[in-house]
Amino acid sequence: MATTALITDFPELTHSSREDLEDLLNDPTYFQSVFHSLGQVKSLYQAQSELGMANEALARNNISLQERLYQLRSETKDAFDEAKSLETRWKDLERDQREVYQRFTPQFLLLRLRHATTAQDDESEAVASSFVQGPSTTSSSNGKDVDDFVREFKELRKTYHKRVMWGERWASGHVEWRDH
Repeated sequence: MATTALITDFPELTHSSREDLEDLLNDPTYFQSVFHSLGQVKSLYQAQSELGMANEALARNNISLQERLYQLRSETKDAFDEAKSLETRWKDLERDQREVYQRFTPQFLLLRLRHATTAQDDESEAVASSFVQGPSTTSSSNGKDVDDFVREFKELRKTYHKRVMWGERWASGHVEWRDH
């Protein structure tokens, strides 16, 4: 049974006598020479040799691509680092933009209008007080100081009243803010 399986698996041994087969088992050198002459073994060694050559070709190809791979890796790292830097800069710019836009929100602008209105009222009152407490107007020629005061005070009060009117329109809902 074992002989049949051996002959089925290795048909090259069908012409061998029983003594040859026994010598084959007893002599390792003879076994090696017969073993390496078998077609299946030759095919196996041929396939192994071809795989080895294919592996060597792949290795040479990989080595030839190695420098480019290192270059691409470096470029990728540089691009990633730059992207991270730009991302940080983007966040900073967004924060700065929010701060800038904050100065133009309707609430902030209303606050500025109220402060400007108060400052305008204070300024016009200071000019009036200065005029009243200042030197006598009778010494000026042709009332020039009075004319200058009236002109300046009138401009200051005009601006004040415009700001008051804008504030009142805002309070009554007649001011509409657009975001664009």
